Amino acid sequence: MSDILIALKEIKKSYETKGEIVHALNGVSLDIYKGESIAVMGQSGSGKSTLLSIIGGLNPPSEGSIEIDGIDLYKLSQEKRADFRLKYLGFVFQQFQLIPYLTAFENVMLPLTMTKYTAKQKREMAEHVLNRVGIYKEMNRLPSQISGGEQERVAIARALVNDPPLILADEPTGSLDTRTGTEIMELFQTLNREGQTILMVTHNPINTSYMERTIIMKDGVLSTSEIEMQKYLPFGKRATGGAG
Repeated sequence: MSDILIALKEIKKSYETKGEIVHALNGVSLDIYKGESIAVMGQSGSGKSTLLSIIGGLNPPSEGSIEIDGIDLYKLSQEKRADFRLKYLGFVFQQFQLIPYLTAFENVMLPLTMTKYTAKQKREMAEHVLNRVGIYKEMNRLPSQISGGEQERVAIARALVNDPPLILADEPTGSLDTRTGTEIMELFQTLNREGQTILMVTHNPINTSYMERTIIMKDGVLSTSEIEMQKYLPFGKRATGGAG
């Protein structure tokens, strides 16, 4: 059995904006292996977020194919793709996207709403991940009653509660101070060491030191330029611009 979790083949994505065609991705091929942690870096408009949304099953490519765990994502119907996202993917966003009138525990329970687990199983699953990310004691508080770093931990717990093979994180430390951002990156590193596959878009070069591999994007392609890599990476950090 292949250890490849995600296989991107010649992914292209174009948009029409104000009568002009914008090529967001221009033929991206990439393999991501089970248990890897990968940072994606590049300037605004380089295609990072577009790539993440396509992998997340939210944005069909104009050309090319993407397989996750051997499943061709965009050959699924919209309904089956939604089921696939629920089972395979956990999303972590910069702005947390927690429901303000629900407690931390209730926010983490949300992805379990449409599952067939019993109420007891759902509660145990939510309590387990809240404890796993170090936020169990705050489970009955509202988002407004906890810090930004604690809110991010709740968001990570929500992403983990279904035990998905892949976590997709979009600028997860972007709205946090340096110390709290470091704590969150250490948490991601711990989760990866426990076997979690993580793909993270980030503008922060320091965050790449917590990831096993870094991908540099420029003008919708994966860049192999050493000059581009050194713009973003700490000294000695490994980067790649190709598949595998």
